[in-house]
Amino acid sequence: MKKITNATYLKWYKDMSFWRNFEERCRSLYLKQKISGFLHLYSGQEAIPSGITYVMNLKTDNMITGYRCHILALAMGIDPKKVMAELYGKKTGTSSGLGGSMHIFSKRYRFYGGYGIVGGQIPLGAGIAFADKYFNREAVTVTFLGDGAIWQGALHETFNMSMLLKLPVVYICENNTYAMGTSVTTISCIKNIFKIGCSYDMPAKSLDGTSPLKIAKEVEKAIKRAKNGKGPSFLEILTYRFRGHSMSDPESYRTREEVIEHKRYDPILKIKNKILEQQLLNKKFLTALDLELIKKIDECVVFAEISESPHKNTMYNVVYSQKKYPFLK
Repeated sequence: MKKITNATYLKWYKDMSFWRNFEERCRSLYLKQKISGFLHLYSGQEAIPSGITYVMNLKTDNMITGYRCHILALAMGIDPKKVMAELYGKKTGTSSGLGGSMHIFSKRYRFYGGYGIVGGQIPLGAGIAFADKYFNREAVTVTFLGDGAIWQGALHETFNMSMLLKLPVVYICENNTYAMGTSVTTISCIKNIFKIGCSYDMPAKSLDGTSPLKIAKEVEKAIKRAKNGKGPSFLEILTYRFRGHSMSDPESYRTREEVIEHKRYDPILKIKNKILEQQLLNKKFLTALDLELIKKIDECVVFAEISESPHKNTMYNVVYSQKKYPFLK
C-alpha cells in the first residue's frame, strides 16, 4: 500500500474542502443564472476521488465518468479556472465552452469525460483500456458509473468483453442510493450491486465511500491487478449526495431527516476530526485554510467572468481533427 502520512490527510482535507466549496459556488452561480443548462453537484462524495487519485499514476492512467464530473476532473489535475470557464460557456474552458457541465474533457490530463448518456462511458472506458493493452502501455483506465447505470445493456456486454480480453480497467460504481429520484432497492433485484461483477468472474467488492483510506487500499489492489495483466475489477463505493440529482430536482423522494442523518458521516468532517484529534493542525489554522480556498474559487469565478465567449466557428475547429473535413461547407 502506498504510504499514508500526516501530509496525506492534510492533502485530502484541502482537496475535499476545495471541491465542496467549488460545487457550492457553482450552485450559487447557477441560481444567479451565470451557469446554465444542467448542473449535477458532487457534494458528499469527495472521499472517492481523494482515495482513487492518490493511488493512480496521474502521468499515465486514465479516467472517464458520467455527467457528475466537475470534481473528478479537478482531481485529475485540470485547472479549476478552466473548469469554471467551461461551466460559464467561455472559450477558455476545457472544451472551448461548448461542452458545459456534463462534458468536462482534457486529453492532456487523461480525463476523457463527462458523458450525458447514462452508462455511455462504460464501453468507452473499455476501449481506452484496450488501446493501452494493444500498444503495451503501462496504464489503467478508471471507469466510473452510477448506480442508475447498472442495468444498461452496455455494462454487461462490456464486463463480459473486459474479462475475456483481460483489459486493464477498474470499474467504479458510485452508489449514492438514488438513480435520479428512484431508490436502488426499487429498480434492482440485486441489492448488493458489486455482485454483478461476480456474474462475469470479475473480482468485486463493496466499499465505504466516506473513507479515502479504505478506498485507496482497495483501488490500489485493483490497479495492480489490471497492470499485471490479470484483468478488470468492479468496486461498488457506497456514498451519498447531499444535494439533489440536479438543480431541477425537488428531492421529493427523500426526507430532510434522511439527508441530515447522512451528513453525520460527511467525509470532510471525518478527515477534519482526525486532523484535530492527532493535533496535525488546530481549528484556527483550518479556518484560515478554508478562507484561502474560497479566495482561490473567487479567482476562478473572475477568470470565467472576464473570459470571452467562443466564436460560432469554434464548433467546427474543435470537433474534427481533419483540417479540411469534406462535409463542412
